[in-house]
Amino acid sequence: MPETEQPADQPVPQSLIELRLQIPEDLYRAFQRCLWIRINETGQTQLQLMEEVVSNFLKKHGC
Repeated sequence: MPETEQPADQPVPQSLIELRLQIPEDLYRAFQRCLWIRINETGQTQLQLMEEVVSNFLKKHGC
C-alpha cells in the first residue's frame, strides 16, 4: 500500500500542517524509539500517534 493511502478503517486527515520542534538529539532518538514501539504495539499510524501527542499536550495544559 502506498504511503499516501490510509486503510479503509482509518479516517483520512482533512489537511495537515507541519509542526517543527527543536529538541536535543537524545530526546529525538528517545521519541523515535517510543514512536516505533507504539506503532508496533497499537497498529496506529505515525500520523495518528503524532496527533495524539499534540492533543494530549494541549489537554494537559488546558489549551
